[in-house]
Amino acid sequence: MKKNIIILSIIMVFGCTNKPDNGKLNIVTTTTMITDLVQNIGGDHINVEGLMGSGVDPHLYKASEGDVNKLVHADIIFYNGLHLEGKLVEVFEKMESAHKTPIALSDALDKSTLIGSDYFASNYDPHVWFNIAYFKLFAQKVTSILSEKDPKNAESYKANETKYLEQLDQLETKIKTTIATLPREKRILVTAHDAFNYFGKNYDFDVVGLQGLSTATEAGVQDVQKLSAFIIEKEVKAVFIESSVPKRTIEALQAAVNSKGHAITIGGTLYSDALGNKGSMEGTYIGMFEYNVNTIVNALK
Repeated sequence: MKKNIIILSIIMVFGCTNKPDNGKLNIVTTTTMITDLVQNIGGDHINVEGLMGSGVDPHLYKASEGDVNKLVHADIIFYNGLHLEGKLVEVFEKMESAHKTPIALSDALDKSTLIGSDYFASNYDPHVWFNIAYFKLFAQKVTSILSEKDPKNAESYKANETKYLEQLDQLETKIKTTIATLPREKRILVTAHDAFNYFGKNYDFDVVGLQGLSTATEAGVQDVQKLSAFIIEKEVKAVFIESSVPKRTIEALQAAVNSKGHAITIGGTLYSDALGNKGSMEGTYIGMFEYNVNTIVNALK
């Protein structure tokens, strides 16, 4: 990280020449969820570069020299905040000292409504995008910032926001209908790490993650044994791997459960900290959410 800070300082002083210059705002985003959101609101009026791609774990992500260059030349930087992008915090703080302020979308949220966490310096669970109401507030924040920076296109940003919020309303209606087909006693979601607490709170699931809230912590043998006992006691039918987390820990859990005479399957791959590939259903926030719900419900029925 010290290397990145040195690079950042040099670029701040001397500048570079590879900044896109087509009259549009140059936006840099961190996670794939935020990239998708900003593209939906900004449309053709902005250039968007996301630092993280499909399957990338934001908890462990480190900025490259190219990333730092993108950040320095951005007109606006949007990130999640709540220490989700923990290893980028030092870079963002350095940029703030140079009078370029990255925007944490989580600042739009009422902190008193968030789920607490001792794993993060913010003391909150940062996986807030699994609350659609919070993601709507993200959309409103993005619209406000884009309109402030580019007032001539404010009406277009507002129209895009209205359309996107309607799509989020439709998403919520659809997933509630799907979840309603799963009896409450079967709503036990076991995954690689605790990314789904907001999902569980909103849709009445018991959520258990093998690695806790942050993938920076490794699951040990005792964690596996404790969770396997819980799975057997609750007669859980399936567990889930995550696209941005190595599957070996869930496979070890499956083996531990099966060795005790309780058959359990891997119910599929969920998208937690990153979206799927571009062009796929899971490659957008809305598609990812619907895909996850369908995968969970079908496996646990």
